[in-house]
Amino acid sequence: MAEISPKFFLPESFQGARDDIACQLGLIWELIKALLIVPLLKVGVYICLVMSLMLSIEGLYMGVVIILVKIFWPKPEKRYNWQPIQEDTELGTSNFPVVLVQIPMFNEREVYKISIGAACGLSWPSDRLVIQVLDDSTDPVVKQMVELECQKWASKGVNITYQIRENRTGYKAGALKEGLKRSYVKHCEYVAIFDADFRPEPDYLKCAIPYFIQNPDLALVQARWRFVNSNECLLTRMQEMSLDYHFKVEQEVGSATHAFFGFNGTAGVWRIAAINEAGGWKDRTTVEDMDLAVRASLRGWKFVYLGDLQV
Repeated sequence: MAEISPKFFLPESFQGARDDIACQLGLIWELIKALLIVPLLKVGVYICLVMSLMLSIEGLYMGVVIILVKIFWPKPEKRYNWQPIQEDTELGTSNFPVVLVQIPMFNEREVYKISIGAACGLSWPSDRLVIQVLDDSTDPVVKQMVELECQKWASKGVNITYQIRENRTGYKAGALKEGLKRSYVKHCEYVAIFDADFRPEPDYLKCAIPYFIQNPDLALVQARWRFVNSNECLLTRMQEMSLDYHFKVEQEVGSATHAFFGFNGTAGVWRIAAINEAGGWKDRTTVEDMDLAVRASLRGWKFVYLGDLQV
């Protein structure tokens, strides 16, 4: 016997009521669209158009300024009071300020030797240079490798300290802040910051520090990033192209016109007094470098970008 499937029959009055409800909901939706959604979308479109126009004007402005900078603007060493620091036979190295170098790292198995070696190879009087390796690594093998590398350089007479924390509170900002709390830092006037994959040239400090000596309102000297392996990976090449515009145009224009530009988080030297006056490193945001730069700028401190100084 064939299976009989159940069938349900709705009264015609109920079907009509359901159609009436659907019609009313459709009318309400049309009303909401006309009175609320469409005006909001129009406002959104106008905002996007205004922002696009602002970006176009900014791009045109930067294009004009960077052309003028390249043709007419003097180099930073001409715009600022810049004189190389010379060793004095009588005073020795005492006319060189004490500089702190901070290298924050986290499980940097591949690059820790290169970054530590580059920092230890800076051509600066050894008694006027303090190097901090701020290691937040969670891999005990990597931590041991980094510590042994620091001990190797310390045995050669380099003033280098290996510093770890019990926790990673604040991440990079927390490590930098903790490093500045050390008692010996009070003798340091400036701090150079290099991420673990950055290699400063030996003359980096001799090019950057003199800007601070004759310009007491200067808080930051920012160098340009350079890629050593841009031809080995398409992603790295694309990143280099993007950052080339940022450094060659945005940072250059901001510095040349004495306008605000941000700290890039590495390859820069800060005046420690400016960091302290701005409230120090804060971990309230993931862009702690820009956060510090904004607070220092609001305090009246000035920044300079050096396109010829590459790291």
